[in-house]
Amino acid sequence: MEKRTEFDEIRPYYDEEVVPAIEKLINDPLFKQQVMRFVFPGMDWEMITARLRSVQNRRDLQQGLLKHTVFSMVGKTSASIECTGFENIRRDKTYTYISNHRDIVLDASLLSTLLAANEYDTVEIAIGDNLLLYPWIEHLVRLNKSFIVKRGVSIRQMLEVSNQLSQYIHYAITEKKESVWIAQREGRAKDSNDRTQESLLKMLAMAGGQDFLSNLKELNITPLAISYEYDPCDYLKAMEFQQRRDNPEYKKTQGDDFLNMQTGISGYKGRIHFQFGQAINPLLDDLDRHLPKNELVTAVASLIDKGIFQNYRFYPGNYIAYDRLWGNNRFAGQYSEQDILTFDAYLNGQLEKIVLENKDIPFLTEKIIEMYAYPVKNQLEV
Repeated sequence: MEKRTEFDEIRPYYDEEVVPAIEKLINDPLFKQQVMRFVFPGMDWEMITARLRSVQNRRDLQQGLLKHTVFSMVGKTSASIECTGFENIRRDKTYTYISNHRDIVLDASLLSTLLAANEYDTVEIAIGDNLLLYPWIEHLVRLNKSFIVKRGVSIRQMLEVSNQLSQYIHYAITEKKESVWIAQREGRAKDSNDRTQESLLKMLAMAGGQDFLSNLKELNITPLAISYEYDPCDYLKAMEFQQRRDNPEYKKTQGDDFLNMQTGISGYKGRIHFQFGQAINPLLDDLDRHLPKNELVTAVASLIDKGIFQNYRFYPGNYIAYDRLWGNNRFAGQYSEQDILTFDAYLNGQLEKIVLENKDIPFLTEKIIEMYAYPVKNQLEV
């Protein structure tokens, strides 16, 4: 495989770059301060540096240190984790996994860890540069097979940036033989109404040198559904909804992003489920290539959404939330009185964490309930 230098500023690190990058991490005071507290609690610095310096390549890092660390973190903050649908993917093929997006850090980290635990290759991960808040984060994610998605560029630069990203993803799939994970939209769907952004599909199809559908087929797109029983960041998302409602000029700060990352890692998630859907290439063959491009883009987005919606895993809180908003007790048989008490206690606990000057409890309550109800609503549609 030829190493193409035009991707150097966005690509993951190569194996020969791992040891120098780890030294940069170790020598970064912020890394020591922030990572010890949230990623390696209970370990002293000497133990952490010894473990890091034992890593010689990306496989050592992912299959050893990070796999252990991710499972350890999730083990302390979840009731269980399950991954199904392995019959839909093969070890000798590469895939572009497109999924709903719940947690900034854990979605992709858990995916790679679950793949590695089942003897599949890990994935290259798309991560927005807005999350690279400190130099150590960029070093760490590029060590962990992440490539950088440039956000916030000018309209003039957007075409060039999108083309470079598309070229890189096609290169990763077809030449590097690396599977890729990318979220179905920029950022998380704050209300869990998960919809694939059509601009994402247009970007993915820019490279490949053929027509729109053929370029997408080259990527072997496979929907992935991610379900968390509880979203530790739900109260932060609800708070952001009110802040945006009350102040149209509101913008999140770097501190807000870092708080979301920390909360997602350390907060309780209950049961976690990942489900691989089936690759959509056979469905792409059934589409009419003569349709206007915008109609084709909409049709492909719907195929991906359907592949995600039908593979959600639901818990009592999802059914309770749906019934409260839209269901008229449609799913009353899926939960007990105790489940209602448990969900309400959780909901009240999350609301108590919200600190706002003009705290609108009814609005905030509805927004959190929506987050648990929308996946049920969307699955019913398909």
